[in-house]
Amino acid sequence: MRWDWILPEPVSNLGAEIDSIYYLILIITGVIFVVVEVALVWFLIRYRRRDGRRAEYSHGNKTAEVVWTVIPFVLVLFIAYTSNDVWLKAKLADHEGGAPPDAIPMRVMAKQFEWNVTYPGPDGRLDTEDDFAVRNQLHMPVDRAVRVELGSDDVIHSFFLPDFRVKQDAVPGMMIPVWFEANRTGEYDWACAELCGLGHYRMRASVTVHEAGEFEQWQASRGTPAAARIAPADTAGAQPTTSESEESA
Repeated sequence: MRWDWILPEPVSNLGAEIDSIYYLILIITGVIFVVVEVALVWFLIRYRRRDGRRAEYSHGNKTAEVVWTVIPFVLVLFIAYTSNDVWLKAKLADHEGGAPPDAIPMRVMAKQFEWNVTYPGPDGRLDTEDDFAVRNQLHMPVDRAVRVELGSDDVIHSFFLPDFRVKQDAVPGMMIPVWFEANRTGEYDWACAELCGLGHYRMRASVTVHEAGEFEQWQASRGTPAAARIAPADTAGAQPTTSESEESA
């Protein structure tokens, strides 16, 4: 079940499964909200002050306490059980059922207020001579997974790709694996979803999903060596790196 007016259409392999969990939780909490609000209004009317009526004091109701404890407990267990499989596939990138073996490795380093993406180059391996980097642009092929090593150079940021249903904090001192696979070509938003400083609102980037052949051509056209990967950024309006200048040309 999908409601397009709530969430954008997913473009990743796990997007529909993640949406199903979201809608399940939305329905459960929505029903509880309505029941609680109706009960609140009923109690306000039923037990309102009336002339000649004395207040009665209650020291508790064990039956009611058991009911309102057991029902949330069962609901939480049900949600955990139904979402466990999707959670493991989405979050455990290095375990069976997570990122496939042929996933393209990339490294994304966040800092105020930009994203620096290191690509593996034609050899498909990071930390080799043909690595190159681009600021605020993540390119990937359609129907092939990408495994990102996510880190931060300064404060906590949040790697958020709404169309892919991907959201993961980038924490200083940690390299956190994130994986996803696009099933549709196009250009999509990429933002920081964690307040990370005064320039947080400007920390936006893009994800471009290519056909497989187009991605290979794009990657082959990048020639910036890893040693010259990212020029110092002016947070008010950073100048593009060599790779970005060639991209815009």
